[in-house]
Amino acid sequence: MSSFLNKERIIAGPGFNRWLVPPAALMIHLCIGMAYGFSVFWLPLSKALGIKEPIKCGPDIGFFAELFVSNCDWKVSTLGWMYTLFFVLLGSSAALWGGWLERAGPRKAGVIATLCWSLGMIVSGFGIYIHQFWIMILASGVIGGIGLGLGYISPVSTLIKWFPDRRGMATGMAIGGFGGGAMIGSPLAADLMKYYATPTDVGVAPTFVVMGCIYFVFMLAGALSYRIPETGWTPKGWMPPDHSAKNAMITHRHVHVEQVWGIPQFWLIWMVLCMNVSAGIGVIGMASPMLQEVFGGTLIGIDTKFVDLDKSQLTAIASIAAGFTALLSIFNIAGRFFWASLSDFMGRKLTYVVFFILGGAMYFSIPASASSGSLILFVSACCLILSMYGGGFATVPAYLADIFGSQMVGAIHGRLLTAWATAGILGPVVVNYMRDYQISLGIPREQVYNQTMYILMGMLAIGLICNLLVKPLDQKWFMTDQELAEEKRLANEKAGPTENLHSSSTTVTSTWVVLLAWLIVAIPMTWGVYRALQSVSKFIH
Repeated sequence: MSSFLNKERIIAGPGFNRWLVPPAALMIHLCIGMAYGFSVFWLPLSKALGIKEPIKCGPDIGFFAELFVSNCDWKVSTLGWMYTLFFVLLGSSAALWGGWLERAGPRKAGVIATLCWSLGMIVSGFGIYIHQFWIMILASGVIGGIGLGLGYISPVSTLIKWFPDRRGMATGMAIGGFGGGAMIGSPLAADLMKYYATPTDVGVAPTFVVMGCIYFVFMLAGALSYRIPETGWTPKGWMPPDHSAKNAMITHRHVHVEQVWGIPQFWLIWMVLCMNVSAGIGVIGMASPMLQEVFGGTLIGIDTKFVDLDKSQLTAIASIAAGFTALLSIFNIAGRFFWASLSDFMGRKLTYVVFFILGGAMYFSIPASASSGSLILFVSACCLILSMYGGGFATVPAYLADIFGSQMVGAIHGRLLTAWATAGILGPVVVNYMRDYQISLGIPREQVYNQTMYILMGMLAIGLICNLLVKPLDQKWFMTDQELAEEKRLANEKAGPTENLHSSSTTVTSTWVVLLAWLIVAIPMTWGVYRALQSVSKFIH
């Protein structure tokens, strides 16, 4: 089995169709992307024992006691720590094992990610069944979080090497799948919980087990489908960009991952990602309550403020807000592919300039559109912000490959994801504390987000300055030819003359095989979009 998973076993031969690789990456990213949708479980789990109403724990039961309690229900705030763990472990595990992944190859990393993520969910189902939250934390939060990190970066380096001519588009496809994971997984989880629910069970435990099994099959198929090109392979007829002023930000040399902590450009891009993600997460985390509190009864055609609505009216606008959230998720996913693909033509640096300047203008416009009651402008600004939030994730791997070279871009990307882990804490903390502070001052709910928008705009200004300071690396940071050759040897790469490694044909792999691979990922994605559009239709109506 170890030999079967080795990197040298997945080197593609002449004529392999590179378009088989993105579906393999999507099979993994569509599964681990469910990390975004875990909140669908919080309310049912908060009444796992009480079924209809939560059985509240006594005042003597703190957070750590709640990990082991079995006679009262978990609070939603306690369950939310799983979400935090996901993204902390994603960043830290990607940073810790990114270098190993480059040498072990995407198949071995993908299989380990499959085992961690899917078995983590299955074991969590057992933890729910016996009502022990520490098992969920260990299985899904820690072990699943490690699988999340390995699965997220496993295809990055491979896709960039297969698509040197379209780096942004290639990573945009895969990372767009991560954004789409919740769009598929959340309604699937809701349907399964409804199916398994009984008068004595909320149906979450069997849902975890079934989804874990589905993810195991899907992710394993993706991991085993990975192939890597031979060293020196390039698409037929493509030539690497020259060293003109237009391509000054694209290097043909390579930086070792162990060097990046000391390179100023790495930390500048780290801040670029952190600021972009912090601001975007701020909007994602408060999108639903912000819409409801800002527009209140106007969402259902009555001129009444949010605080004056009755229970039935609150339920009605909550349903509309769910459609708004679904609309934002569609723009988040579409933005990953659109902006990353556009960066292939605009350049990564200019693309991020657009993110920060246009995004800053959108944040600045939200208080004005809210005070004027312009729902269309408000929604348009939020949708554009979310598209650029997703686009920032999808564009950054190609940005790293341009600056640091493609040899160890997966490992470098893994270290950069510590910025995501930081933003996952920074963004929500800033937004939530600012909201609570504004409310404590007696500011009307429809105005409590104004100052927050200006703070988020300030984060984008910091990101813009850092991005403008990014410049090509000094030659001292790159590996020598001897160091590069040694790294290729450790990574079990075949070396050979470039002119002999061009693909001899693009039709040796059956077209039907390629179409089937894309169909396998297109079916669940289409279903997820359909379910999302059902929610969006309520909002539009």
